[in-house]
Amino acid sequence: MVKILVVEDDVTIQDMVAYNLERDGYEVITKSDGAEGLEAARNEQPDLIVLDLMLPKMSGLDVCRILRPEYSMPIIMLTARDNLADKIHGLELGADDYLTKPFSMRELRARVQAALRREDISGQSTTHPKTESSSLVAGDIFVNLIGHEVQLDGKKISMRPREFDLLEYLIRHDGQALTREMILESVWGYSYPGTTRTVDVHIRWLREKLEKNPAKPVHILTVRSLGYKFVA
Repeated sequence: MVKILVVEDDVTIQDMVAYNLERDGYEVITKSDGAEGLEAARNEQPDLIVLDLMLPKMSGLDVCRILRPEYSMPIIMLTARDNLADKIHGLELGADDYLTKPFSMRELRARVQAALRREDISGQSTTHPKTESSSLVAGDIFVNLIGHEVQLDGKKISMRPREFDLLEYLIRHDGQALTREMILESVWGYSYPGTTRTVDVHIRWLREKLEKNPAKPVHILTVRSLGYKFVA
């Protein structure tokens, strides 16, 4: 059973979210402050986290910042503030999606299902149709599209969902110079509210994981005044 952690200090919202997700067949764990949420994330290792931005003891942004280097589960941020800067900051820290309160449960359930499909937990991923190749090979990098896994020289590399999507996009366009805007629209989507800085942050993370010397990359290259290029 897919396990979801809900970290929300508003009891009414917490109960409503938990009730609807349990009706969809998920196992739901609830916590009411950031410190408890962080501990539960580490102990329970849920498949997805629904995380409020403003929490007692520790903010949702801090929870996300601490968790991201450790785990790759999707994080959906909830915020009562319709502040674009907060949303972008959360996404750049590693959140995969966000919803502004008040939100409809139908929309939250749809966002949860979409995030789980991207993570390939449901076993019904629509990201890679069966007619496509099940893997990509680029030099010493092997990408298992079905299993959503990446290996470097035979060693498994942990990848967050967006990092995986970005790497796949770069490899599929091997040798092509890609603008930051092209990458942002293709990987994050046209409606994504972030800036091209998001691309730079994720490129840096990929280099740290895949390049022997991230300061002198050989695979993920910067194209001056334009964007990036992948070279196998």
